[in-house]
Amino acid sequence: MWAAGAGARVTGVTIGSKPRPGSAGPGLAVVIPTLNAARHLDACLAALAPLGAEELVVADGGSRDATCAIAARHGARVIVGPPGRGPQLAAAAATTRAPWLLFQHADSRLDAAACAAARRFITAPDNRTRAGYFRFALDHRHPFARWVEVWAALRCRLFALPFGDQGLVISRALYHRIGGYPPIPLMEDVAIVDRLGRRHLVALDGRNVTSAERYRSDGYLHRGLRNLVCFALYRFGVAPARLVAFYRGRPPPDAT
Repeated sequence: MWAAGAGARVTGVTIGSKPRPGSAGPGLAVVIPTLNAARHLDACLAALAPLGAEELVVADGGSRDATCAIAARHGARVIVGPPGRGPQLAAAAATTRAPWLLFQHADSRLDAAACAAARRFITAPDNRTRAGYFRFALDHRHPFARWVEVWAALRCRLFALPFGDQGLVISRALYHRIGGYPPIPLMEDVAIVDRLGRRHLVALDGRNVTSAERYRSDGYLHRGLRNLVCFALYRFGVAPARLVAFYRGRPPPDAT
Protein backbone atom coordinates (compact mmCIF):
# COMPACT_ATOMS: atom_id res chain seq x y z
CA MET A 1 0.00 0.00 0.00
CA TRP A 2 1.04 3.61 -0.48
CA ALA A 3 2.10 5.37 2.69
CA ALA A 4 0.31 8.66 2.07
CA GLY A 5 0.96 12.04 3.63
CA ALA A 6 3.80 14.45 4.08
CA GLY A 7 6.98 12.80 5.27
CA ALA A 8 5.48 9.32 5.03
CA ARG A 9 7.55 6.30 4.07
CA VAL A 10 6.72 4.74 0.71
CA THR A 11 6.18 1.02 0.98
CA GLY A 12 5.80 0.32 -2.75
CA VAL A 13 8.54 -0.86 -5.12
CA THR A 14 11.12 1.77 -6.12
CA ILE A 15 12.91 1.62 -9.46
CA GLY A 16 16.28 3.41 -9.51
CA SER A 17 16.95 6.54 -11.55
CA LYS A 18 19.91 8.26 -13.15
CA PRO A 19 21.39 11.31 -11.42
CA ARG A 20 19.77 14.59 -12.55
CA PRO A 21 21.99 17.64 -13.05
CA GLY A 22 19.41 20.25 -12.02
CA SER A 23 19.73 23.95 -12.89
CA ALA A 24 20.49 27.30 -11.31
CA GLY A 25 17.90 28.66 -8.90
CA PRO A 26 15.68 26.99 -6.31
CA GLY A 27 15.42 23.21 -6.45
CA LEU A 28 12.36 21.74 -8.14
CA ALA A 29 10.86 18.25 -7.92
CA VAL A 30 8.37 17.11 -10.57
CA VAL A 31 5.76 14.53 -9.53
CA ILE A 32 3.66 12.60 -12.08
CA PRO A 33 1.03 9.92 -11.29
CA THR A 34 0.68 7.25 -13.97
CA LEU A 35 -1.38 4.23 -14.91
CA ASN A 36 -0.81 2.70 -18.36
CA ALA A 37 0.40 6.08 -19.63
CA ALA A 38 2.95 4.88 -22.20
CA ARG A 39 1.13 6.60 -25.10
CA HIS A 40 1.68 10.06 -23.60
CA LEU A 41 4.46 9.87 -21.02
CA ASP A 42 7.41 10.22 -23.37
CA ALA A 43 6.11 13.56 -24.73
CA CYS A 44 5.19 14.72 -21.20
CA LEU A 45 8.69 14.07 -19.86
CA ALA A 46 10.46 15.50 -22.91
CA ALA A 47 8.49 18.74 -22.52
CA LEU A 48 9.71 19.05 -18.92
CA ALA A 49 13.40 19.02 -19.87
CA PRO A 50 13.75 22.86 -20.04
CA LEU A 51 12.78 23.04 -16.36
CA GLY A 52 16.01 21.35 -15.31
CA ALA A 53 14.23 19.75 -12.36
CA GLU A 54 16.53 18.26 -9.73
CA GLU A 55 14.07 15.46 -8.99
CA LEU A 56 11.65 13.65 -11.28
CA VAL A 57 9.36 11.12 -9.62
CA VAL A 58 6.77 8.96 -11.35
CA ALA A 59 4.24 7.33 -9.03
CA ASP A 60 2.87 4.37 -10.96
CA GLY A 61 -0.35 2.63 -10.05
CA GLY A 62 0.52 -0.75 -11.54
CA SER A 63 0.89 -0.12 -15.27
CA ARG A 64 0.97 -3.11 -17.60
CA ASP A 65 2.49 -1.22 -20.52
CA ALA A 66 5.89 0.45 -20.97
CA THR A 67 5.17 3.36 -18.60
CA CYS A 68 7.84 2.50 -16.03
CA ALA A 69 10.48 1.78 -18.68
CA ILE A 70 9.82 5.13 -20.37
CA ALA A 71 10.02 6.96 -17.05
CA ALA A 72 13.31 5.27 -16.16
CA ARG A 73 14.73 6.11 -19.58
CA HIS A 74 14.12 9.79 -18.84
CA GLY A 75 15.96 9.49 -15.54
CA ALA A 76 12.86 9.43 -13.34
CA ARG A 77 12.65 7.69 -9.99
CA VAL A 78 9.67 5.32 -10.23
CA ILE A 79 7.69 4.17 -7.23
CA VAL A 80 5.00 1.56 -7.69
CA GLY A 81 1.88 0.91 -5.63
CA PRO A 82 -1.91 0.64 -5.86
CA PRO A 83 -3.74 3.04 -8.22
CA GLY A 84 -5.44 6.22 -7.01
CA ARG A 85 -4.26 9.69 -7.98
CA GLY A 86 -4.42 11.24 -4.51
CA PRO A 87 -2.39 8.51 -2.80
CA GLN A 88 0.02 8.34 -5.74
CA LEU A 89 0.70 12.08 -5.64
CA ALA A 90 1.08 12.16 -1.86
CA ALA A 91 3.39 9.14 -1.81
CA ALA A 92 5.64 10.51 -4.54
CA ALA A 93 5.83 13.98 -2.98
CA ALA A 94 6.89 12.36 0.30
CA THR A 95 10.00 10.93 -1.39
CA THR A 96 11.25 14.32 -2.63
CA ARG A 97 13.45 16.89 -0.93
CA ALA A 98 13.44 19.94 -3.24
CA PRO A 99 11.94 23.17 -1.85
CA TRP A 100 9.50 23.41 -4.78
CA LEU A 101 7.08 20.87 -6.26
CA LEU A 102 5.43 20.65 -9.67
CA PHE A 103 2.54 18.22 -9.98
CA GLN A 104 1.80 17.22 -13.55
CA HIS A 105 -0.45 14.75 -15.37
CA ALA A 106 1.13 12.18 -17.67
CA ASP A 107 -1.09 13.08 -20.64
CA SER A 108 -0.23 16.80 -20.46
CA ARG A 109 2.73 18.74 -21.86
CA LEU A 110 4.03 22.10 -20.66
CA ASP A 111 4.90 24.43 -23.53
CA ALA A 112 8.08 26.51 -23.51
CA ALA A 113 6.32 29.57 -22.08
CA ALA A 114 4.95 27.50 -19.19
CA CYS A 115 8.40 26.10 -18.35
CA ALA A 116 9.85 29.61 -18.31
CA ALA A 117 6.96 30.88 -16.19
CA ALA A 118 7.41 28.07 -13.68
CA ARG A 119 11.09 28.92 -13.25
CA ARG A 120 10.31 32.63 -12.79
CA PHE A 121 7.60 31.77 -10.27
CA ILE A 122 9.82 29.68 -8.00
CA THR A 123 12.62 32.27 -7.97
CA ALA A 124 10.39 34.99 -6.48
CA PRO A 125 10.48 34.79 -2.65
CA ASP A 126 6.92 36.15 -2.31
CA ASN A 127 5.56 33.10 -4.11
CA ARG A 128 6.44 30.73 -1.28
CA THR A 129 2.94 31.32 0.08
CA ARG A 130 1.21 30.92 -3.30
CA ALA A 131 0.66 28.15 -5.83
CA GLY A 132 0.69 28.58 -9.60
CA TYR A 133 -1.20 26.84 -12.39
CA PHE A 134 -1.10 27.01 -16.20
CA ARG A 135 -3.63 27.68 -18.93
CA PHE A 136 -5.52 24.56 -20.03
CA ALA A 137 -5.34 23.53 -23.69
CA LEU A 138 -6.29 20.47 -25.72
CA ASP A 139 -4.20 18.97 -28.53
CA HIS A 140 -7.15 18.70 -30.94
CA ARG A 141 -7.94 21.16 -33.75
CA HIS A 142 -11.70 21.13 -33.26
CA PRO A 143 -14.20 23.88 -32.34
CA PHE A 144 -15.45 21.86 -29.36
CA ALA A 145 -11.90 21.70 -28.01
CA ARG A 146 -11.76 25.50 -28.02
CA TRP A 147 -15.06 25.66 -26.11
CA VAL A 148 -13.65 23.32 -23.45
CA GLU A 149 -10.63 25.61 -23.15
CA VAL A 150 -12.84 28.69 -22.81
CA TRP A 151 -14.86 27.00 -20.07
CA ALA A 152 -11.67 26.05 -18.21
CA ALA A 153 -10.48 29.66 -18.35
CA LEU A 154 -13.83 30.93 -17.05
CA ARG A 155 -13.85 28.31 -14.28
CA CYS A 156 -10.48 29.54 -13.09
CA ARG A 157 -11.35 33.21 -13.37
CA LEU A 158 -14.78 33.02 -11.73
CA PHE A 159 -14.31 30.22 -9.22
CA ALA A 160 -10.51 29.98 -8.79
CA LEU A 161 -10.77 26.27 -9.63
CA PRO A 162 -7.93 24.95 -11.78
CA PHE A 163 -7.97 21.18 -12.33
CA GLY A 164 -5.07 18.76 -12.18
CA ASP A 165 -4.47 18.89 -15.95
CA GLN A 166 -3.40 22.52 -15.50
CA GLY A 167 -0.45 21.52 -13.32
CA LEU A 168 0.34 22.89 -9.88
CA VAL A 169 3.57 24.61 -8.79
CA ILE A 170 3.80 24.95 -5.02
CA SER A 171 6.50 25.42 -2.40
CA ARG A 172 7.12 22.48 -0.12
CA ALA A 173 6.42 24.70 2.90
CA LEU A 174 2.95 25.65 1.63
CA TYR A 175 2.23 22.09 0.51
CA HIS A 176 2.93 20.80 4.02
CA ARG A 177 1.04 23.65 5.66
CA ILE A 178 -2.21 22.83 3.85
CA GLY A 179 -1.80 19.08 4.40
CA GLY A 180 -0.85 18.12 0.84
CA TYR A 181 -3.00 15.91 -1.35
CA PRO A 182 -5.67 13.90 0.44
CA PRO A 183 -5.53 10.12 -0.10
CA ILE A 184 -8.60 9.99 -2.37
CA PRO A 185 -8.67 8.28 -5.80
CA LEU A 186 -10.45 11.13 -7.63
CA MET A 187 -11.13 14.85 -7.10
CA GLU A 188 -7.78 15.23 -5.36
CA ASP A 189 -7.14 18.28 -7.55
CA VAL A 190 -10.35 19.96 -6.37
CA ALA A 191 -9.58 19.06 -2.76
CA ILE A 192 -6.11 20.63 -2.77
CA VAL A 193 -7.38 23.79 -4.48
CA ASP A 194 -10.08 24.02 -1.80
CA ARG A 195 -7.34 23.80 0.82
CA LEU A 196 -5.35 26.55 -0.88
CA GLY A 197 -8.19 29.03 -1.43
CA ARG A 198 -8.38 31.79 -4.03
CA ARG A 199 -5.87 34.13 -2.40
CA HIS A 200 -3.09 31.54 -2.62
CA LEU A 201 -3.60 30.75 -6.33
CA VAL A 202 -1.86 32.44 -9.26
CA ALA A 203 -2.45 31.95 -13.00
CA LEU A 204 0.91 31.54 -14.77
CA ASP A 205 1.86 32.25 -18.37
CA GLY A 206 2.00 29.34 -20.78
CA ARG A 207 -0.16 26.36 -21.60
CA ASN A 208 -0.42 22.82 -20.30
CA VAL A 209 -1.44 20.99 -23.46
CA THR A 210 -3.52 17.94 -22.58
CA SER A 211 -4.44 14.97 -24.75
CA ALA A 212 -7.99 15.17 -26.08
CA GLU A 213 -8.13 11.38 -26.35
CA ARG A 214 -10.93 10.96 -23.82
CA TYR A 215 -13.00 13.72 -25.38
CA ARG A 216 -12.55 12.26 -28.86
CA SER A 217 -13.36 8.74 -27.66
CA ASP A 218 -16.40 9.59 -25.50
CA GLY A 219 -17.60 12.63 -27.44
CA TYR A 220 -17.09 16.19 -26.24
CA LEU A 221 -20.61 16.61 -24.89
CA HIS A 222 -20.67 13.22 -23.16
CA ARG A 223 -17.24 13.67 -21.56
CA GLY A 224 -17.98 17.24 -20.52
CA LEU A 225 -21.27 16.26 -18.87
CA ARG A 226 -19.63 13.32 -17.14
CA ASN A 227 -16.95 15.56 -15.67
CA LEU A 228 -19.58 18.05 -14.54
CA VAL A 229 -21.71 15.37 -12.89
CA CYS A 230 -18.66 13.95 -11.10
CA PHE A 231 -17.83 17.40 -9.78
CA ALA A 232 -21.43 18.07 -8.68
CA LEU A 233 -21.75 14.72 -6.90
CA TYR A 234 -18.46 15.35 -5.10
CA ARG A 235 -19.73 18.75 -3.97
CA PHE A 236 -22.91 17.06 -2.71
CA GLY A 237 -20.84 14.73 -0.56
CA VAL A 238 -20.49 11.55 -2.62
CA ALA A 239 -17.25 9.82 -1.68
CA PRO A 240 -14.58 10.02 -4.41
CA ALA A 241 -14.10 6.25 -4.28
CA ARG A 242 -17.72 5.88 -5.45
CA LEU A 243 -17.18 8.30 -8.33
CA VAL A 244 -14.30 6.42 -9.95
CA ALA A 245 -16.47 3.92 -11.83
CA PHE A 246 -18.72 6.68 -13.19
CA TYR A 247 -15.73 8.74 -14.27
CA ARG A 248 -14.59 5.72 -16.26
CA GLY A 249 -17.95 5.35 -17.98
CA ARG A 250 -20.35 3.48 -15.69
CA PRO A 251 -23.71 4.77 -14.36
CA PRO A 252 -23.56 7.51 -11.67
CA PRO A 253 -23.74 6.45 -8.01
CA ASP A 254 -26.65 7.26 -5.76
CA ALA A 255 -25.92 10.64 -4.18
CA THR A 256 -27.50 9.68 -0.85
